[in-house]
Amino acid sequence: MQTLTRAEEEIMQIIWKLERCTVSDIRDVIEQTDGAKPPHSTVSTMVRILEEKGFLSHKAYGRTYEYFPSVQKADYTKRSLNKLVTDYFDGSVNRLVSFLMEEEKLNVAELTKLLEKLDD
Repeated sequence: MQTLTRAEEEIMQIIWKLERCTVSDIRDVIEQTDGAKPPHSTVSTMVRILEEKGFLSHKAYGRTYEYFPSVQKADYTKRSLNKLVTDYFDGSVNRLVSFLMEEEKLNVAELTKLLEKLDD
């Protein structure tokens, strides 16, 4: 699985949320969050790149394409998290958890939930 750029990942987050969408649907979501609607050609180009990378597939309805994910969000999340742990924490989940605790990004209740999930 290839790596996504930040812009590609933002588009994929929208597509994962919508599940099936057109370029116009993506532009509408971006407009709602950013306040400005990006050019159709820009979003269309990004979507074609995502399809070339294997993250999307499409179904054509005449000249309109409906896009849907080929890679599930959970699979990409798992890969990204594994890469983060490997690249920044020497492959140690313990170091990641320690870092989160030190940075106060993870409280005791959240840590307890995490440990319960690990036990299951």
